[in-house]
Amino acid sequence: MPVVHALDLLGDPVRRRILELLADGELTSGAVCAVIQEEFGISQPGVSAHLRVLREGGLAVVRPQGARRLYAVNSESLRDVDRWLDRFRRFWAPHLDALETELARGRRERRLREGAGDNLSERRSQ
Repeated sequence: MPVVHALDLLGDPVRRRILELLADGELTSGAVCAVIQEEFGISQPGVSAHLRVLREGGLAVVRPQGARRLYAVNSESLRDVDRWLDRFRRFWAPHLDALETELARGRRERRLREGAGDNLSERRSQ
């Protein structure tokens, strides 16, 4: 499947949410439908149509289990998307690294302040 087509499919918030649900493991179509109906207020046929689009687009796979149909993420298609996105990571990776540095600095400063407060209360109690 062309990566651009995969990105088109992921442009829909319902389909993105379905993939998020499937990322945690296989789910029956009924389980997917229940969550999507609750969160988006769309009908069961509407959810089924989104599942069909994901399946036909290669982002999801389905396997029968008795009378049920179990859906899962097609990881190979997502790997193709990930490889395509690699050329763009340079735009956000340094920002995320800088954010992690700032978060670590804030945690360190908070520990130092808390430690200083503990030392002060120890001195007062003596």
